[in-house]
Amino acid sequence: MPDLPTTKPDTVVLVHGLWMTPRSWEGWVKHYEAKGLTVITPAYPGFEIEVEALRENPDVIANLTVPETVDHLAKVVESLPDPPIIIGHSFGGTLTQLLLARGLGAAGVVVDSAPTEGVRVNPISQARSLFPALKNPANRHRAVAFTPEEFHYAFTNTLTEEESLKAWERYAIGAPGNWVWEYGLFANFKPGHQDTWVDYSADRAPLLFIAGEKDHIMPPSVNRSNAKHYSKSPAVTDYHEFEGRDHWICAAPGWEEVADHALDWALRNASPVPGTVTT
Repeated sequence: MPDLPTTKPDTVVLVHGLWMTPRSWEGWVKHYEAKGLTVITPAYPGFEIEVEALRENPDVIANLTVPETVDHLAKVVESLPDPPIIIGHSFGGTLTQLLLARGLGAAGVVVDSAPTEGVRVNPISQARSLFPALKNPANRHRAVAFTPEEFHYAFTNTLTEEESLKAWERYAIGAPGNWVWEYGLFANFKPGHQDTWVDYSADRAPLLFIAGEKDHIMPPSVNRSNAKHYSKSPAVTDYHEFEGRDHWICAAPGWEEVADHALDWALRNASPVPGTVTT
């Protein structure tokens, strides 16, 4: 039987991070759709409502778990006719790694990714960024939001206060405090595997790590360490660092360069998608 023709992926799945909703991808959606791609921005379970509604009733945020979120996203990816490119930001990067570990996707790109289990690099700026959630053990059972000042330090430290406030007002919501406690600074001190464990030696779709030089909450050292953990995998793993970029790398001025780099890399390295046979 002759080999079927192959083609590049034509669908991109964008996975948002903590303290965000799919609205955070609005620029990327228009940018990629203008290139002829189909773009899907799945929300975490229950996050389908708008930012303003989640601020008013954050119970769904507080009670969400990582396994149900990964399962939900996996169903979205599995429902597509062909494996897509999966791009995740921040904790969306962790979720992207978990999806690739399930054998999903034609290629993955993680931007300023939160780490999967076993990455033991915890810079001071990361601890300071996460302190609002970690300062009170009761936050394990709450949705924890950043104040505008905390958001400016953790996410938008290269922007002016005015620019940062506009971003906070349009995009910021609370995050599950339990996620920060369970998968943040203390994750590697617990026995056994956690929900963010992956088999670093397994084969999977190609994966690119993108880091921002000025990122406080997920600094380059975290992303470099995460990428190096895959050194025994036969799959392609690359790393790229953008100078002068913070955690708001996907929406700060010049984000188009980041979006184009992520897409170009993914299209070059993606596992081929079977094409259609015409007669």
